[in-house]
Amino acid sequence: MSAYSISQAHPFLFLESLYLTVFRLPFPSILLYNHYMIIGFQTKLKVNKKQLAVLAQHAGTARHAYNQGLALCKEVLKHNRVNPEDKIKFPSAIDLHKWLIASIKARLPWYYEVSKCAPQYALRSLSDAFKAFFKKLRGFPNFKKKGRNDSFTLDGSIHVDHHKVKVPVIGWVKTYERLPHGVKPKSVTISRQAERKVYLI
Repeated sequence: MSAYSISQAHPFLFLESLYLTVFRLPFPSILLYNHYMIIGFQTKLKVNKKQLAVLAQHAGTARHAYNQGLALCKEVLKHNRVNPEDKIKFPSAIDLHKWLIASIKARLPWYYEVSKCAPQYALRSLSDAFKAFFKKLRGFPNFKKKGRNDSFTLDGSIHVDHHKVKVPVIGWVKTYERLPHGVKPKSVTISRQAERKVYLI
């Protein structure tokens, strides 16, 4: 899709979420979602070293939460397999989040240095992965490895200006190209391509 194609349409009244692809390479992309269509255009963002460190911290926390949740789910499945007469309820995303706060977050203070959304959305993703697995739509979830497709999602106060985007905790991220003014996305997903060593928002 052309980098300027978004300027040809303005269906932003029912905007649901925003996915910005943040590159330090020539061809990143930004995707805007609404109820009716997907609108995408490419842009290049200026991310400083401090922001990159915060991105990595969020991605690491999300990965840790996902892996801890996956380990717990595997233990529940193992218990239920060995004890068919004394099965434990398989944890939902809400159950996993409550368990994370009580058992993991309480003893790892660095969890409080990032947005609470990062681990929360990671556990939602894990829950969705298991739902797909139980429906035989996907394979069994795997543990996430550091530096390989790291990602996290944030919601809350997200603002889009002409040449910058404000993301919770991370702050304003500048862009090289003009963005649609007045868009109010509900969430932003940030990921990293290991092979390119770049961050995607």
